[in-house]
Amino acid sequence: MPIKTFLKKMYFSNIILGLLFSFSSFSLLANEEAVAHDSTQAHAATPAAHEAESTKFDPGKLILHHIADEHDWHFFTVGHFHATLPLPCIVYTASRGVVVFSSANFKNEHHEEIPYNGFLLEHGKIHAENGEKVYDFSITKNVASLMLSAVLLLTIFIGIGKRYKENPHRAPKGIQSMFEPIIIFVRDEIAKNNIGEKHYRRFMPYLLTVFFFIWFNNMLGLVPGGANLTGNIAVTLVLAIIAFFVTNFNGRSTYWTHIFAMPGVPKWMLVILTPVEIVGIFMKPFSLMVRLFANITAGHIILLSLVSLIFIFENAALGLAVVPFSLFMNVIELIVAFIQAFIFTMLVSTYIGAAVEEHHH
Repeated sequence: MPIKTFLKKMYFSNIILGLLFSFSSFSLLANEEAVAHDSTQAHAATPAAHEAESTKFDPGKLILHHIADEHDWHFFTVGHFHATLPLPCIVYTASRGVVVFSSANFKNEHHEEIPYNGFLLEHGKIHAENGEKVYDFSITKNVASLMLSAVLLLTIFIGIGKRYKENPHRAPKGIQSMFEPIIIFVRDEIAKNNIGEKHYRRFMPYLLTVFFFIWFNNMLGLVPGGANLTGNIAVTLVLAIIAFFVTNFNGRSTYWTHIFAMPGVPKWMLVILTPVEIVGIFMKPFSLMVRLFANITAGHIILLSLVSLIFIFENAALGLAVVPFSLFMNVIELIVAFIQAFIFTMLVSTYIGAAVEEHHH
């Protein structure tokens, strides 16, 4: 398939997805607000002032709930029905050892948090009722999303690899024709340009894995009820650490010479420049971590903040302005999902290219 035709199809499919995501996100937020209102009505015995305060819409709480990690996977709410997938809680304490149970035990029939078996779930963290230190190894929403994306990546690309192996000269078709232009783009525009013809091949598996991992998880995070995996700083930290080791373990002698003993620089200047270069080694992965985390999280916060305006001002007519703008932002986020994967992969390839660059006479 020609690249121009592929890009046109991707553009129009992104618009359609943006429409679906925008209206789905709007309805999900409305459902959550309705449930919050119903739950406060159920506690009519409380004082009037306290009830009025509890019914007030809290956009900050809603936004943090959507972008934070959780011990269950909440998809949507309809009336009093909560479509939630309980996830396994795996905790360790010195007195009890390893304890495994379902996160559903922390919720009662009214979907309120309750203690279970000596443990409490507060603000997304498991605590022991007796104050004992708890080590939490649970499969949270982000971990489950990570596993889902890994299964998707393996299923798609093992299938594509088998087709190439069976008949490498056959024209691509189906899902193979969709991903081939992107793979070629990563190879020619990122790997070859930044690492060089001689060394790029051995880094292609890593670069393709990083690119598609970030892109897939960025897209999954935009699906209503999806997890904010690439907006989790722990995930971006691990990606940055891997980039740090891949870059520096492949550094040639010329790379380290330019850091500790830059040629042509007076020795007294090395006292100033060498510490700066050493700091730069660590600042590069740090910038990768913060850039991806901040951009993805900011996108989610902006979208949720826009829809929250309807409930803050309690004016449904405001939706006539908010929904089209939210749709526009959803389409932008679909583009940003690809751009952030491209930028991360591009920067990593430039760092690797600088590390493996040979000395020019």
